[in-house]
Amino acid sequence: MGKITFIIGGARSGKSTLAQKLAESQVQDVLYVATAQGLDEEMVDRIQRHRSQRPSHWRTLEAPAHISQVLSGNLDGVGFVLLDCVTLLVSNLVLETCPDLEQPNESRAQAAVQHEFDTLVDLMRKGKPDWVVVSNEVGMGLVPPYPLGRVYRDLLGWFNQRLAAIADDVIWMVAGIPVPIGDFRKQKLE
Repeated sequence: MGKITFIIGGARSGKSTLAQKLAESQVQDVLYVATAQGLDEEMVDRIQRHRSQRPSHWRTLEAPAHISQVLSGNLDGVGFVLLDCVTLLVSNLVLETCPDLEQPNESRAQAAVQHEFDTLVDLMRKGKPDWVVVSNEVGMGLVPPYPLGRVYRDLLGWFNQRLAAIADDVIWMVAGIPVPIGDFRKQKLE
């Protein structure tokens, strides 16, 4: 199993920029896994900007969900995987499993997110590449005023906690400054 680095922070905190710098420092082949979908003009523009900022020799796979299925057979020769980002991955899964936005099926969404996490971690553990995974911290803001927002916030928080627990390094981004989170996260809190 390769090394897992988890980068988390608020929106526009510099997470993706740091992740890309870490990937650029690699001598191994880099695979960039993008979870964004161009569902409106603004997102299409963002995706294009992100594509233009990546080195042309990197491989890119666009996978809004079901990452382990998409990556199955695509990791040959890959030494480094950059997954950007879990925030959109969980959002895509929640929307996929909750077509009724007014009354989301929390148990279906939870099962989908749990399955995604389990299969992704299994893929990470079986493979040799190093991983950098990016996600937003959504637990420091207001409680969403609608059920779908609360389901999403809770499931993303759950995913982030579990990913941080297995990661070799966790980096908290604040205003473009990377703050490594130490070993105390693995110690028992009394």
